[in-house]
Amino acid sequence: MVTETRNRQDRAAGSRTLILDAAVACLVELGYAGASTLAIQAKAGVSRGRLLHHFPSRDELLLAATQHLTASRLLQTEERVVALLADVPEGRGRVERCIDLLWATFHEPPFWAAVELWTAARTDPALAAALRPQERALRNAIRRVGERIWGPAVCAHPNYPELGELLFTSMRGAALPYMFEHRRRPGSDPHLALWKSLAHRLLFADGQC
Repeated sequence: MVTETRNRQDRAAGSRTLILDAAVACLVELGYAGASTLAIQAKAGVSRGRLLHHFPSRDELLLAATQHLTASRLLQTEERVVALLADVPEGRGRVERCIDLLWATFHEPPFWAAVELWTAARTDPALAAALRPQERALRNAIRRVGERIWGPAVCAHPNYPELGELLFTSMRGAALPYMFEHRRRPGSDPHLALWKSLAHRLLFADGQC
């Protein structure tokens, strides 16, 4: 009986994850307007009853997708970036590599899915109210990721909070034009040199790092 109950719970958790992954994919591929429950159901490959069992309404499903982004996709990004930095010693080289990797995360599907929801929330007060706590949770999660990525020397620097906030807000804003400028290459964006120059001035001018 215990095994049967656990199997049902595992199947339910698995189908819920399939649905949330499909919701994120539909937001990226079809936009907020196109991310209907029918499109998400087809993408997930589940029955209508299964989808409605987990998420009775479209808004509830899309809001759960934002939680899914924060909880799982950001963790995956963190693990990947930390692995890429594993052999990079602290110092100027690591700071520049961190900036490159952080900038790359603003061009991945989770960011564009979030942008779709933010855009829709501009004219939807109920959606905006529901998204606010998710946005705060995302910011806090990003800060925690940053603390792992930068390393203890940078995080202990008195200018680190200022640098972290500047990079987050600036990168988010600089990424938005890529929605319609598809030929631009993020790796050659002129902002990269600016961010690295500012990071050097904030972290290394006083000799603390």
